[in-house]
Amino acid sequence: MDVKMTGDEEMTDHLIFFVNGKKVVEHRADPEMTLLTYLRRKLGLVGTKLGCAEGGCGACTVMVSKYTPHLHKVLHYSVNACLAPVCSVHMSHVTTVEGIGSTARKLHPVQERIALAHGSQCGFCTPGIVMSMYALLRNNPTPKMADIEEAFQGNLCRCTGYRPILEGYKTFTQEGGCCGGKGRENGCCMTNGNAADGELTPPLFNQSQFIPLDPTQEVIFPPELMSMVKRPCGTVSFRGERAMWIQPGSLQDLLKLKAKHPDAKLVVGNTEVGIEVKFKNLLYPVILSPSYIPELHTILHTEEGVVIGSSLSLSQLGEVLKQEVKLRPTYQTEVFRAVLEQLRWFAGLQIRNVACVGGNIMTASPISDLNPVFMAAGCKVTLMDTGSRRTVTMDNSFFPSYRKTVLKPQELLINILIPYSSKGEYFRAYKVSPRREDDISIVTSGMSVTFSEGTAVVKDLRLSYGGMAPTTRMVTKTTSRLLGRRWGEELLQEACSSLAEEMALDPSVPGGMVTYRRTLTLSLFYKFYLSVLHTLAEQGVIVEQVRADCLTATEIYHHTPPSSVQVYQAVPEGQRKEDVVGRPMMHLSALKQATGEAVYCDDIPLYENELHLALVTSTKANANILSIDSSVAERMPGVVTCVFASDIPGCNMTGPTVYDETVMADKQVTCVGHIIGAVVADTQTHAQRAAKAVRITYQEKSPVVVTIQDAIAAQSFYQPIRTLQRGDLEAGFNQADHILEGDIHIGGQEHFYLETNVTVAVPRGEDGEMEMFVSTQAATKTQVLVSKALGVPANRVVVRVKRMGGGFGGKESRSTLLSTVVAVAANKLKRPVRCMLDRDEDMLITGGRHPFYGNYKVGYMDSGKVVALDVTYYNNAGNSMDLSLSIMERALFHMENSYSIPNIRGRGFMCKTNLPSNTAFRGFGGPQGMMVCESWMTDVATSLRKPAEEVRRINLYSEGQKTPFNQVLDQLTLDRCWDECLSRSKYHQRREEILKYNSQNRWTKRGLSIIPTKFGISFTAVFLNQAGALAHIYTDGSVLLTHGGTEMGQGLHTKMIQVASRALGISTNRIHISETSTSTVPNTSPTAASASSDLNGAAVHNACDILNRRLEPYKTKNPKGSWEDWVKAAYFDRVNLSANGFFKTPDLGYNFETNSGRPFNYFSYGVACSEVEIDCLTGMNKNLHTTIVMDVGNSLNPAIDIGQVEGAFMQGVGLFTLEELRYSPLGVLFTRGPGMYKIPAFGDIPSELTVSLLRDAPNAKAVFSSKAVGEPPLFLAASVFYAVKDAVLAAREDSGLTGPFRMDSPATPERIRNACVDRFTKLCPPAEAGSYTPWAVQV
Repeated sequence: MDVKMTGDEEMTDHLIFFVNGKKVVEHRADPEMTLLTYLRRKLGLVGTKLGCAEGGCGACTVMVSKYTPHLHKVLHYSVNACLAPVCSVHMSHVTTVEGIGSTARKLHPVQERIALAHGSQCGFCTPGIVMSMYALLRNNPTPKMADIEEAFQGNLCRCTGYRPILEGYKTFTQEGGCCGGKGRENGCCMTNGNAADGELTPPLFNQSQFIPLDPTQEVIFPPELMSMVKRPCGTVSFRGERAMWIQPGSLQDLLKLKAKHPDAKLVVGNTEVGIEVKFKNLLYPVILSPSYIPELHTILHTEEGVVIGSSLSLSQLGEVLKQEVKLRPTYQTEVFRAVLEQLRWFAGLQIRNVACVGGNIMTASPISDLNPVFMAAGCKVTLMDTGSRRTVTMDNSFFPSYRKTVLKPQELLINILIPYSSKGEYFRAYKVSPRREDDISIVTSGMSVTFSEGTAVVKDLRLSYGGMAPTTRMVTKTTSRLLGRRWGEELLQEACSSLAEEMALDPSVPGGMVTYRRTLTLSLFYKFYLSVLHTLAEQGVIVEQVRADCLTATEIYHHTPPSSVQVYQAVPEGQRKEDVVGRPMMHLSALKQATGEAVYCDDIPLYENELHLALVTSTKANANILSIDSSVAERMPGVVTCVFASDIPGCNMTGPTVYDETVMADKQVTCVGHIIGAVVADTQTHAQRAAKAVRITYQEKSPVVVTIQDAIAAQSFYQPIRTLQRGDLEAGFNQADHILEGDIHIGGQEHFYLETNVTVAVPRGEDGEMEMFVSTQAATKTQVLVSKALGVPANRVVVRVKRMGGGFGGKESRSTLLSTVVAVAANKLKRPVRCMLDRDEDMLITGGRHPFYGNYKVGYMDSGKVVALDVTYYNNAGNSMDLSLSIMERALFHMENSYSIPNIRGRGFMCKTNLPSNTAFRGFGGPQGMMVCESWMTDVATSLRKPAEEVRRINLYSEGQKTPFNQVLDQLTLDRCWDECLSRSKYHQRREEILKYNSQNRWTKRGLSIIPTKFGISFTAVFLNQAGALAHIYTDGSVLLTHGGTEMGQGLHTKMIQVASRALGISTNRIHISETSTSTVPNTSPTAASASSDLNGAAVHNACDILNRRLEPYKTKNPKGSWEDWVKAAYFDRVNLSANGFFKTPDLGYNFETNSGRPFNYFSYGVACSEVEIDCLTGMNKNLHTTIVMDVGNSLNPAIDIGQVEGAFMQGVGLFTLEELRYSPLGVLFTRGPGMYKIPAFGDIPSELTVSLLRDAPNAKAVFSSKAVGEPPLFLAASVFYAVKDAVLAAREDSGLTGPFRMDSPATPERIRNACVDRFTKLCPPAEAGSYTPWAVQV
């Protein structure tokens, strides 16, 4: 669409801003280009990362500094560069991670501390976190811990579990960090009972070595920019390819422009319009930016209340209202406090810093956090056009329909009046969301009641709800019935019955969760009722007393700053200082990651003739392709070609184990997101626009099999169906005192690596050679499948992996989906081609953790001893086999978790469905297998009314017992982990305190659980248990090391350098790992199965041994010589200073037919205890305490291993309590980004977290007596799930319900609330299954 302009508007001004102190003048600014794209592509500042493109992850955080005329000062604030249009930083100063420090120049303390505190693993999120912290310190050099937590609300990390980041940055706060054993008064963890008697573990970092923060040394606001900003500025405009950005200089200019372009969008923060343009494919040809119009930034104090200019940011609104609350009498600030409560949880700080009050209202979102408050408060807005001005009250008529307001097209919202509350008025606001921080609400509410003076008689009642209709809705029938009534139990009962009727929802309503949402309307009103009743009583009004056990329902959530303890075994006395094995050494890339210097795949500079690729994917789940029309796409700007199956020179069939997939769909598609083709263009934006213009005609087929239950009904399974059996099942059930049956569904999980899949393919111009830079865990598999698609031998394809921004299994096999297509395009055009998937594409296409359904029959004795188990597993494999068989086999290998069961049978069915193929994910089926086990173990304890820990303990394995697959357990440390966990967590004391707490509180309950894990270490496919390494010693004594593993943040390269350092007897700074490449170490196994340190470490050790043997004669000849002397002597003696190392795990191999052999080399053990608190009225929960004891053998690096334990645990917390993939009944994925899919955030870590690495537990079967650590700890997060279930059990008992009950995973607020059956849930019964089509289904 062309933009029609006349007169002065056709002129394009120069965009002027500063970046890291340097002036940037852009002559052709494109209004549709984001600041992030400009920084990365135009300025080459690639430290700022793209994580989601919707302002939900914080990887793109930068600091913007702007002089604000109405405040007469420079404001520094963090923003999401992925949303900020580059035009919005006109006359601003942008600071990126590169601008504050570098390893070559000087590190900034913010960069140094996150690295030295071990807060950077994969490092992709690190620059964004660094910049959030930097922006905070620019405004407040001595923050409180609460300030830091608020600053990080808009940042996500998938690797670390957050604890080390907070710990490192706590050193900037008034509270200070760990004193490192120096015994700081009343605050030392060593003297507060957190360290066991006499057990002094050295801290993981020494904060006395940190560079001090000196606020006087920061980059100043450029003086040139200051003088430019203070000059009067008229209208400024920038014209791009499809859109025009106009920044008017006055309100009159803005009104005229709006009259001329009534459909023009006003953009301040772009936090909503940016999303619409990106994800809804909308185009706004004219964008008006009112950033510098004084009237829209006003703050006026009137007799009625405070008038807030519509362009004021939400952060500024918060500051204004906080001041009002401080200065005014309490009775006047009821509404202000309610707004502030909503702002606490409104998006992340980066969004609040730029999103404006007017934009929030005009977006007219039905789930807005603030609009229900504004409506219930009767806020008034001022509207203007060129000829008139009017004031409108925000009432039931303000939002006439979905996303619409009463404003006329040419009108502007100028300001909003937020009124003072009056005497006798009580106001509360509520928000319920899956995650407390930075999450969209499920139901949100503003509630106001005014009483006749000195009484409890209702004079006025206003209730407003979001999330209960296509618009924010005022309750009218119920409130009118309650006027003149006394505030008491009778009013409550009538209000709830009436609300249940008035706030009904269609069972098929978008967003789903119908029963939950309806129940919340009653639960939130009940909270309001109790809160007001309690306040009235405190003020001396004669009312019914709030029962003591109901008081917690009136409390506002207060976050407890987290505290933590890490316990590990120090290296033995006498270990050489240079020998770093066993020491908490920093991740070797951490400093580069913290400065933005670490190079990820998409950071590689563009090649001169490089092109960009965007995928064309299916919109149908099961259909034949009748035609593909790419003619429109091919004519679009910048498009070079389209690529389809016919362009594949080799074979179109692909797959990691079975070739049952296509590189590009040819005749049919079998899932939404199935790759059909690609568009190649000069820029990513052009490629993506053109890809949306490719038209595909389908002939839909049936059935569309989406869920596990669909597959069971259709008998849609992949072969083989696996069975694992030991003992006599019939005899076991006959022997049992009790038999119990049950089932559980475990939802899938998105990997959410911060760096999405990315590939750069570079044709080398001769012999069909292709060089591939790929973010993958499986370099060899990528090489094999690319060569297959190109029809060339594997020796013509080189795959190089520097590092990944996270993997977690998601880049083991599914990364080849993208790399093969990119390689085909590069081969067709004989030019370099790049593609980095956007987050929504990555989530749609690549699959995730397998959803599992397990049903079980268990026989047990009165004592709790389990004697028989028959369990059946179904996993949702998706539209291809991928790795589903190995995943199901591992689930069966872990079906008994850590318990000895004499008679057992497990069967596994892989469901063939029309979903994108599910794949490897940390734990690889093990967590799902063990989760079903802990479900029946909990049921057994509940049915016997015995303590769960007692029933678990008597069933635990002991040394020498056999598993169901007949492997003898030796070197078992399970009992030691269990006993230490009970002791460290003070389990029995906690249990007593919880029983007391639950007896005293009706609407909040606490729960406790202790859960063990036993995880087998090895690839179950025997041939993968091998590794190679290559070590070169150069004549200057430096060593270049290469091995078959890839670095994805887990610290593998760091550990390998530690191993080589000890093996060669040299310092780590002599050893370097550049990358993983198929041209240096061939035929590598994927970096997976937690075995990479074991396999590659042994191969590295082998290579070093070979070199040591070659150097030995020169050491003997010159015992006092240096390393360089020996190396030079060997070189001049013509000795080969390069060695290949190799290792294969001995004595492995298992046969399902005979149930014999050893599938695993050894087992990793761990135990976790968690305590939670749930809000029975909303289902929200908080993790109060977790203690983890993990057996990692003799840790190679305690800092990395503790980081892996905590990171895996938090990923498990997401899996079991938070992360929920939502699919439509036709297989369309709704949750395609951080907006709707919630991974744990900073606020989700336990308030108290203790991690202890088991002492004196060497493992003879791995390098330097270590153990694998990547996957085993993840399942320990089940302790949080079962603690939640324990709390729900207590709530159900208060309602007279006892005995086992089904609770599926994840334990979301919806599931928790619905399970806490009470008087409110009974008023909102679910619709009968089968009588409607649900919005989303459980896959």
